[in-house]
Amino acid sequence: MATLVIVESPAKAKKIAGYLGQGYIVRASLGHVRDLPASKGEIPERYRQEPWAPLGVHPQTFTPIYVVPAAKRQPVRELQQLALKADAVLFASDMDREGEAISYHLSRLLKVDQPVRLVFTEITREALQEALRNTRPLDLRLVAAQEARRVIDRLVGYRVSPLLWTSVGGKLSAGRVQSAALMLLASREMARMKFRAATF
Repeated sequence: MATLVIVESPAKAKKIAGYLGQGYIVRASLGHVRDLPASKGEIPERYRQEPWAPLGVHPQTFTPIYVVPAAKRQPVRELQQLALKADAVLFASDMDREGEAISYHLSRLLKVDQPVRLVFTEITREALQEALRNTRPLDLRLVAAQEARRVIDRLVGYRVSPLLWTSVGGKLSAGRVQSAALMLLASREMARMKFRAATF
């Protein structure tokens, strides 16, 4: 029996395993393990007849459909098997919102009810020992921030980018997340331009 530590990259996993030594199994998730469907074939059967299904997000409720991409199914199965045998699972993905979301989705797939985060800013023996003494729960605010960004990315980018392809040409990106901010700025600027000062 051992503690399973999950990081994002295989290079990090190898280095961290060397520092932690016996009693720890360190494996890599290879980045995100769940995402919105990238193609029609990835959409779960129960959603395929919904008119919004190709977006992967319900446009009224903003509820995302998460799937495990084909390329990640084998790594996820391996992590699930290791988690079943482990004494404990520590999620050591990066400290940013993407890393927090990776840990969240891994915890759901591995059926870990109370996920524990192992966070550090450098890979040294001392930093890892300090991190082991100061584990923390998931920061669900960061998870929500990543999900909101991904949903906006899909709702805006999927609809705006094709307009650029037909009007400008090429496979240009509409900026997706930035497009929503730009729309709000443009709307506010138009309201300012229409404003007329008056005395009452």
